[in-house]
Order: sequence, then structure tokens, then C-alpha cells
Amino acid sequence: MTVDIVRDIAGEVLKTVLLVSGPVLVMSLVVGLLVSLFQAVTQIQEFTLVFVPKIVAVFLCIFLMLPWMARVLITFTINLMEKIPGMAR
Repeated sequence: MTVDIVRDIAGEVLKTVLLVSGPVLVMSLVVGLLVSLFQAVTQIQEFTLVFVPKIVAVFLCIFLMLPWMARVLITFTINLMEKIPGMAR
């Protein structure tokens, strides 16, 4: 196994991780910004107010995106396993 193969695999891993985790992180960011804006407008400074909407939004996003996330991860795993015989040479 050469350095180029390891670099290519690491690049694919990084792309896959960002692709799978991106929607959940963006959802958490958007909900956090909306709740912070709501707190600034209404002057309600309750620290726990941020966590409940974020948790609900993240779980809802994971629930809705789970089939797509699983498909991406399965495709990545299958492609990696298909490349293993060629890497052993």
C-alpha cells in the first residue's frame, strides 16, 4: 500500500464524513441562530431554551435523512471493499 492510496482513502473518508454529517450540523446551526434571534428580540435569556429545539431539530433531521445517510455510507463501504484486492498488490 502506497502513500497515494492512503491519501486517496483518507480524502474519500473526509468527503463522506462531511457529506453525511453536514445536513445535521447545518440544521443545528440554523435552529441555534433562530432561537438566539428569538431570545435577542424578546430579551428572554434562558439558557435551556436553546437546547430543546436543537435536540428536536437534530433528531428530526437524522430521522428524515437516515435512509440517505445509510445509502451513502453503504456505497462508500462497498467501494472501499472492492478496492481492497487491488491495494494488496
